[in-house]
Amino acid sequence: MAVSVFDLFRIGIGPSSSHTVGPMRAARAFALDLQRQGLLERTGRVRCQLYGSLSATGRGHGSDRAVLLGLLGEQPESVDIDTIAPRLQALRDTGSLPLLGLHAVAFDPRKDLVFEPGRALPLHPNGMRFAAFDAAGQPLLQHESYSVGGGFVVDAATLAAGAAPAPAAELPLPFHSAAELLALCRRLRCSVADVVRINERGWRADAQIDRGLLAIWQVMQQCVERGCAAAEGELPGGFHVQRRAPALAQALLGGAASPADPLRALDWVNLWALAVNEQNACGERVVTAPTNGAAGIVPAVLHYYARLCAGADDTGIVDFLLTAGAIGMLYKENASISGAEVGCQGEVGVACSMAAAGLCAVLGGSPPQVENAAEIGMEHHLGLTCDPVGGLVQIPCIERNAMGAVQAINAARMALRGSGHHLVSLDQVIQTMRDTGADMRSKYKETSRGGLAVHIIEC
Repeated sequence: MAVSVFDLFRIGIGPSSSHTVGPMRAARAFALDLQRQGLLERTGRVRCQLYGSLSATGRGHGSDRAVLLGLLGEQPESVDIDTIAPRLQALRDTGSLPLLGLHAVAFDPRKDLVFEPGRALPLHPNGMRFAAFDAAGQPLLQHESYSVGGGFVVDAATLAAGAAPAPAAELPLPFHSAAELLALCRRLRCSVADVVRINERGWRADAQIDRGLLAIWQVMQQCVERGCAAAEGELPGGFHVQRRAPALAQALLGGAASPADPLRALDWVNLWALAVNEQNACGERVVTAPTNGAAGIVPAVLHYYARLCAGADDTGIVDFLLTAGAIGMLYKENASISGAEVGCQGEVGVACSMAAAGLCAVLGGSPPQVENAAEIGMEHHLGLTCDPVGGLVQIPCIERNAMGAVQAINAARMALRGSGHHLVSLDQVIQTMRDTGADMRSKYKETSRGGLAVHIIEC
């Protein structure tokens, strides 16, 4: 399996992994290629065209800002969020764009950053075309890239060949299906997390694996804390959507919710998921898990484990993320984690499936029970459309994360009550999700041209 768990859980910024993180990485890669080929100093102008879903909802998802930051040389995991707005304003005011911070070129947003509504590139709904020209207007370099979900970017040649980039190392325990993963667990008498850890050793030592995953958990916690402590008010975008996490946090911490309420834990799970996705909607730092649109589910379920489950510890946190990562790898390889490609079942559905598996594992579930939890988590998200109102990740995305987190916990509990034997396998539900996404009309796949995106505006 060429995908690392650290590819699925990436530190980045909101509001979208495919529409923000991916375009930022693609733009930076284009600028770096200009530098590698000795063309940077000869460049007088660059142009980016955004197609398909990127053109339909890219403004609400910050794709234009992301492209500019990438051309400036910024990366999603390290960009200083507090400097983004003034830097982009300066770029607009001066009409000058310093590529990689090294070489300034003329920049006119009306001509050089173009949304192509109603047009799509052939290989994926999230297509981008970058071009560089010399001072005389002669072309120097052109790239066609695709943001395929979760912040992953693939060039046209690789995607056309149906191939993924080669792994950095030959992995000792490759698996391409849940059946193969379970077979490895049976043969080695180990857990799903153990299989993933053995493969991760192809890139890094055990201590690095643990430190890296705990660092990801730390960012998740910081995101929740910032979301809970944020000032109450409206989220950006013009729909007057109010932040709910700060008031809910105050109510729970202040004892407004009855301790005797048997479902009080759900209020906490809702809070943790809402806090993350409100931060995401504001363009703050989050962890793609596996996408930004579904970034609240895994952190919310991890908080449930860490704060409300007896015996929780750092070892459990790491095993949770390794297990969830294994499930995410299966969806990425055999279906999709892109809302623009398969609808929100590929984002919230996959995140629910991942979180259910991770929780089941750390609560003592066997590998068959873990696989069952993942299957349950997706089975009841099949057909979920991606219909963001106004192209923003606010309605229905924020609430949908809270619901997905609750469903993940219930899926894990259901699986733990069973033996692991069930009629519908995870491989079958992944195939069903892929086929359902292929059959889904394009207006329900992150274009804001169907579903709630249409009917709320009409009301």
